Amino acid sequence: MLVLFETSGGFALFKVLDEGKLSNVEDLGDEFSSAESARRGTSSKGLRKFLKNNCGDGETLAVADSNIGNIITEKLDVQCVHNNAVMELLRGVRSQLTELLSGLDDNDLAPMSLELSHILARYKLKITSDKVETMIIQVIGLLDDLDKERNTYAMRVRELYGLHFPELAKIVQDNILYAKAVKLMGNRINAANLDFSEILADEVEAELKEVAVISMGTEVTDLDLIHIRQLCDQILSLAEYRAQLNDYLKSRMNKIAPNLTALVGELVGARLISHCGSLLNLAKLPGSTIQILGAEKALYRARRMNHATPKHGLIYHAPVVSQAAPEHKGKISRSLAAKAALAIRCDAFGDGQDNTMGVETRLKLEARLRNLEGGDLGAFEEEEVYYKDKKKKADDEEEPKTEEPSKKKKTEAELETAKEPVKKSKHEGVTGLLILIFLIPLIYFVYVNQLAC
Repeated sequence: MLVLFETSGGFALFKVLDEGKLSNVEDLGDEFSSAESARRGTSSKGLRKFLKNNCGDGETLAVADSNIGNIITEKLDVQCVHNNAVMELLRGVRSQLTELLSGLDDNDLAPMSLELSHILARYKLKITSDKVETMIIQVIGLLDDLDKERNTYAMRVRELYGLHFPELAKIVQDNILYAKAVKLMGNRINAANLDFSEILADEVEAELKEVAVISMGTEVTDLDLIHIRQLCDQILSLAEYRAQLNDYLKSRMNKIAPNLTALVGELVGARLISHCGSLLNLAKLPGSTIQILGAEKALYRARRMNHATPKHGLIYHAPVVSQAAPEHKGKISRSLAAKAALAIRCDAFGDGQDNTMGVETRLKLEARLRNLEGGDLGAFEEEEVYYKDKKKKADDEEEPKTEEPSKKKKTEAELETAKEPVKKSKHEGVTGLLILIFLIPLIYFVYVNQLAC
């Protein structure tokens, strides 16, 4: 009898020299009390090739799993055995495995067992090292937090430095440029002797230096300027870290969902994945649901108040929708959501890692947008218009031709139909007036009789 033993490093095959000892299962563990009482076997990488080379005709193979034994019997025509005696035999082999296999010790077996457990856990949890949406969800949340924090800091800088140079807030609108200008300038008196060409445009720099001379702000101490500059350093460091984080998000999105990224951009794609929890959950949604993701409150409010439902949610910030005119945003959002559903399923269930489908779909959507705005038709739309015209001509040829009435008869018929409601309205008015004339004396007579009684 042969014993097939599976380890984290591969398979091992052992030869049972005395099969009579398998009859007494309770005493079988004594045979593995020491390494000297066991014999060594052979091992190989491929199980099928390994068994073909080592299992002779008429040999019986002891296995730890009955399902594996059935497969081996079906594929290789080798008789397999699985019972309590075999399980006790395998337990003993496991206890003396490092001694039975030459060149294998505990230091080598432990890393292999750990790696095998990680692989099995990833397989059972449906997690792969290449597609981990958790990083995408956390990064997009971190980007939102950084934007809020940076805007709060920028508002504090404007309030603090506005006491000293209030006119600078209107001259420099961008928060990053404002922080750089404040850090370089310090006191507004130094503005005339500084060069802002690396930060600001020439016109803005000239205006800043001109206004700094006649500013109505109050004076501040050097200690105040030190704290304001430290706050500017925080703003600039947050902006730099956000740029690095954005590059990382773009690389991860191109690896996880390349078609979705090419179609709607990395930020919108990451927000869609974050909103659903994973790319697999997003792939299960239809295009109509993807279109209004992020606008659930507006949808429920519209249905409760019987108002028009929203036409777009998170997908509104996609480049294709943003560049569309207001009257065309609904149509483009619907088309983009339908195409995005296909791109998401291609990324989630497809084997390829290229963005060919997303790029081609985006070009078609841009062609449709140009068509809606009166531009040139795309190639696919020209074919669609051609087939529609061809079908329309075929329908016109099938319809029987009928003689149209002359324009004179047509106009007379229209005049007659227009006069009829006018006549009816006049007759109805006269009838109502007569009824009213007869009712008023009758009501008055009844009222007088009641008073007399």
